[in-house]
Amino acid sequence: MILFSKPLSRLPQTRRHEGETSARKAAGTFLIAALFALSPLVPAPAHADESKTPATITISGQGKISLAPDMGVVTTRVVTPAKSAPEALSSNTQAMNEVISKIKEAGIAAKDIQTSGFSIHPRYADRRDDPNQPLKIVGYEVSNGVTIQVRDLDKLGAILDTVVRSGANEVGGISFQVSDADKKMDAARKAAVENARTKAALYAEAAGVSLGRVLSISESGAIAPRPYAMRADKMMMAEAAVPIEAGQETLSANVTIVWELDQ
Repeated sequence: MILFSKPLSRLPQTRRHEGETSARKAAGTFLIAALFALSPLVPAPAHADESKTPATITISGQGKISLAPDMGVVTTRVVTPAKSAPEALSSNTQAMNEVISKIKEAGIAAKDIQTSGFSIHPRYADRRDDPNQPLKIVGYEVSNGVTIQVRDLDKLGAILDTVVRSGANEVGGISFQVSDADKKMDAARKAAVENARTKAALYAEAAGVSLGRVLSISESGAIAPRPYAMRADKMMMAEAAVPIEAGQETLSANVTIVWELDQ
């Protein structure tokens, strides 16, 4: 006997495919809805005008003030030649000790006296005995000096006379200074800022704009002493003090300021 059986497995398989298709459609619908819901949270692209660099103007200003200096700085030396280095050193040391002693007796404090420019050099003959040989050493020269801060300018001429009479034979230079110069520079700094502001406002007005906020300020300044040299053999060796005129010192400040421009 032959028995025929109906393939019952087809019906469940067809239903399973239909279920999977429905699930996929539902998932796709949910994803599209989620994207629409989140779309307001995505920021809009910025306009080009919002990132535009603001217009600026950069101006430099200078301020100056003139003050009478109240301190002098003197560099003086003893230069001693001799046939040998030890002999030159011994003579120089003796003379330098005398100079320092007289400077202190004149009222200069030890803190205002500083050794500077010590050196020993050979001295050579003016010409060669034999053109094929180097110049001969005919002696040595020792130089030793001190830098003196004179805080009372009324004593400066007398100090110069003292150092020369006590044995110094070279005065390398004199410079005049203003004490507490950094504090006194504040007036020059204010003048420099005002100078820069005046010029910036003028340019802005001519361009049809106005000054906005300050973006940056930078400073550079200098205090210029006026040194000059004197040699002992040209100084007056009279009873009166050496005449000295201090004049005035100019303190200057320079600033560079950057402003934003309002259209």
